[in-house]
Amino acid sequence: MVKTIPMIKSDYLKFLKKKEVVGRPIVDKMGKLKTFYLPLSKWIYSVYQKDKKIKIIGLSGGQGAGKSTITSILKLIFKKKYSLDLCVFSIDDFYKTKSERIRMSKKIHPLFVTRGVPGTHDIKLLDKVIRKLKKKKFNSVLIPKFDKSKDDRFKKIKWQKIKKKPHIIIIEGWCVGAIQQKKSELLKPINTIEKKFDKRLIWRNKVNNLLKNEYKKLFNKIDKLVYLKVPDFNHIFKWRLLQEQKLKLTSKSKKTMSKTQIKEFIMFYERITKHMMKNFSKISDLTVFLDKNHRSKTMRKF
Repeated sequence: MVKTIPMIKSDYLKFLKKKEVVGRPIVDKMGKLKTFYLPLSKWIYSVYQKDKKIKIIGLSGGQGAGKSTITSILKLIFKKKYSLDLCVFSIDDFYKTKSERIRMSKKIHPLFVTRGVPGTHDIKLLDKVIRKLKKKKFNSVLIPKFDKSKDDRFKKIKWQKIKKKPHIIIIEGWCVGAIQQKKSELLKPINTIEKKFDKRLIWRNKVNNLLKNEYKKLFNKIDKLVYLKVPDFNHIFKWRLLQEQKLKLTSKSKKTMSKTQIKEFIMFYERITKHMMKNFSKISDLTVFLDKNHRSKTMRKF
C-alpha cells in the first residue's frame, strides 16, 4: 500500500482541491486515503478478482453522506492502481422527468410529483442501461443525467457516454438496496408530510409495494452493497444543508434550497432512510460507520 500512495497522491489531492470551497478545507486528506479509500478499493477489487467478470457494486447511504465524492475517488484509484475501468452513476440520474412525475401525481398520488422515493425513478431505463453495459458485444452506452436545480432530466447531449466496457459498475444512491417494511409499520405517520398529505396511506403503500417488487428485482442484480451509516437522522439534515451551502458558493446561477425547504424535502426520504439505518446489517455486505465529522470510523463486513 505504501508504494501505491505516491502513484495516486497527486491526482487525489488535485481532485480534493477542486471539491474544497472557501472557508471549508477538507481535513486529514492523506489519512482518509490510507484508512478509508485504499482499503475500500482493495475490498471491491477482491470481489472483482474472484472471477474477473463484470461486477455491480451498490453504494448506499443517506443524503449528504459523501457518495458522489467517494465514487469519484474510487474511479481514480482503480484506474491508477489496478488499471481497471469503473462506470459510475447515480440512481438519482434515473429520476423520471418532471412531466412524467406530474402524470404520476395525478394518476396515483400528489406526493409523487416530488422526486426521491421509489416510483419516481425510471427503473426500465436503468435496467436497460445495465444490460447494455454488461453485453459481450459492447457498444457505447448513454447514461442519463438529472439536473436537480431544475428538477428535470438534462437533454441527451449532456448525458454520460460510456465508450469502453467497464470492469466494475458502481450504482450509488440514497435508497440503493432498500427493503420493504411490514404493512403494520406503515400505519403510523412519521412526519408532517405523511400525517397531512397521506392520510389514506396510498403513497406509503405504493412506495412499499414498489420496493417489494420492481426495486427488489433491480437490487438483486447488485453483487455487493457498501452502506454508509450516518450517526443519526439529524446528520442527514445537517449534511444535506452543507451540500446546499456548497452549491450556493460554487454555482451562483443554480437555484438552491432554504433551510425550511430542506427540512420539508428530506421528509420524503425519512421513512426509508430510517428503515435502512435500522436494518443496515441485513442489506449490506460492507458497512462504513461515519462519525459526526463525516469521517469513517470503522468498516464491518456482513
